Amino acid sequence: MPQKWIRKKRLDFFRALSTFTGTIIGVGIFGLPYVAMKAGFFVVVLYFVFVALLSIAISNLYGEICCDTQKLARTPGYAEEYISPKAKKFSFAISSLVLIGALLAYLIVGGEFLYLLMSSFLGGSSLFYTLLFLAIGALFIYKGMTKIAQFEFIMLVIFFVILIFFFFQSLPFIHSDHFLTFDWRLITFPYGVIIFALSGLPMVPEIKEMVNRDRSQLRKVIIWGTIISAIAYLIFIIAFLGATGPITSENAISGFAALVGPKIILIGYLFGLITTFTSFITLGLTLRKMLNYDFKIPKRVSWFLACFVPLFIYFLGVKNFLDVIGLTGAIVLAIESILIIFIYKNFIQKRFQRKAPWTIYLVLFFLLVGVIFEVIYFFVR
Repeated sequence: MPQKWIRKKRLDFFRALSTFTGTIIGVGIFGLPYVAMKAGFFVVVLYFVFVALLSIAISNLYGEICCDTQKLARTPGYAEEYISPKAKKFSFAISSLVLIGALLAYLIVGGEFLYLLMSSFLGGSSLFYTLLFLAIGALFIYKGMTKIAQFEFIMLVIFFVILIFFFFQSLPFIHSDHFLTFDWRLITFPYGVIIFALSGLPMVPEIKEMVNRDRSQLRKVIIWGTIISAIAYLIFIIAFLGATGPITSENAISGFAALVGPKIILIGYLFGLITTFTSFITLGLTLRKMLNYDFKIPKRVSWFLACFVPLFIYFLGVKNFLDVIGLTGAIVLAIESILIIFIYKNFIQKRFQRKAPWTIYLVLFFLLVGVIFEVIYFFVR
């Protein structure tokens, strides 16, 4: 019996880790080589160390709230529980913006990769493939993906196989000079993109359920998922920036096509499609559940809002994915993280009748600095 329990616990951990890592590794990866080319590779490396620690700290605070609160909720539900009903409404607005911003980014880039992969064989416009990407993703979100962990694990394995393949393909083209660029005017540029790329915050309640509220397991998933994602991102940057240098494109893959040729690059488009599609599903499910659990909106209406509000914004003309993830990461996600800090502060006082550790205010300070960084970037670019 103990052996069975240990095996089950390990299986739960690896399922949770693959789901968490697979969700973190998403659309942000494709903007990173371009960001590193503009701001400087070593600037981006420093940001990665700082933002990874910040993301782990915030996700762990959120994880403690999730594990010690019995109600089935997301951030708005916890805001109501530990702050006030008004805080729930504010949290709902912010959490929705985070998820909608992420889903919009996945829709923009996922539709583009599907178009680049399939249009040469089947024809059709970019809009058609964006709608096709949404339709398939919406179907998975509607079905609920009860075996999402197994699906994420398979997709994560494929992701790493293709990542290693591209790393070795890029080696003959890598030049050390490509890592030496630096522009002090864009020194704040990487923050929003990187914090978006490394955040797994919306998935923490899901992971809590997958590890059966085991706090120790949840911490390990958060730490290792963030570290694995950061390493994968850095490998991707080294391969693509090192090879393409000044011709690095905003989505990374298109610029790489000029070097390696159209046949190999089809694998790159498949790589992009897999990466965006898995995260689109998991975050779409998260938004659907938040609407359903915290606001008691019927499942079908929740599904419709989760899938088609991002499409509506897309039709309004918001199609620059770097701007979307930069603003979503540095401002909207930062506001949600700040709210989680205040929820945690009240949670500690209410549950344990003691003050929250002073370190949460240090995390709060860095988040506020990040918001300022993003505002500076938009004014000086």
